[in-house]
Amino acid sequence: MSNEDITLTAGDAEVTVAPGNGGRVGSLRVGGVELLRQGAKFGCFPMVPWCGRIRDGRFLDGAAVRQMPLNSPPHAIHGTARDGAWTTARVTGSEAVITYDLVDPWPHPARVTQSFTLTEDALTLTMSVEAHADSFPAQIGWHPWFNRNLGEGGEDVRVDFRPAWQEERGDDHLPTGHRLDPEPGPWDDCFGMPGGVDVTLTWPGRLELKVGSREEWVVVYDEQEAAVCVEPQTGPPNGLNTHPRLVTPIEPLEATTTWSWRRL
Repeated sequence: MSNEDITLTAGDAEVTVAPGNGGRVGSLRVGGVELLRQGAKFGCFPMVPWCGRIRDGRFLDGAAVRQMPLNSPPHAIHGTARDGAWTTARVTGSEAVITYDLVDPWPHPARVTQSFTLTEDALTLTMSVEAHADSFPAQIGWHPWFNRNLGEGGEDVRVDFRPAWQEERGDDHLPTGHRLDPEPGPWDDCFGMPGGVDVTLTWPGRLELKVGSREEWVVVYDEQEAAVCVEPQTGPPNGLNTHPRLVTPIEPLEATTTWSWRRL
């Protein structure tokens, strides 16, 4: 099938998926109001086969040291799949499934599958990585850019969550390995939520949106004026080195996040 944009609708919610632009969610509109920052690099893109930065772009893969391109010097950031064209596998009115085959510079052949399911009050995203032959470490995550302000004179979004800890961030923007009591923002930081990711975005008087996941890691980034990012992921930044999750031919890596909303 083609990689043309896909539109899903349910009630007054509408989602656009862009397989040809890195498999990202290009738009999420609720009652005609756009919740995601617009632009080719924004929306919500998949982070796979790693999340956030890899220190110096290098990670240990069994006995081998692998080097990824330094697309955020001196580090490699956010995986490779957001830069490729995905293929549409299946579409119904409110559900889509797209796939992407990991290719060079990633050293292991594998398939990534991403599904999107829309209801009147929620969007569920599920992603899996399946190894074709060799086992390898990997991560899965999502990087949504939620609009800080929904316009019409409304207030800026408020971010509420109760993490168990905050990863101390070094000068290189990577976790040092020390855990801190959560500190006030602004953030470009990774937090631990052992009971699962649970973050509430509130646009006062307009909308409340909850980002949930069974995964226990979330990066919150709110240092830009236009948008706020809440990124559930299967491990912390540099996690291919510090918290590797092994993908094998018989055991894929899978993760899910759900965004649910209600009017205020």
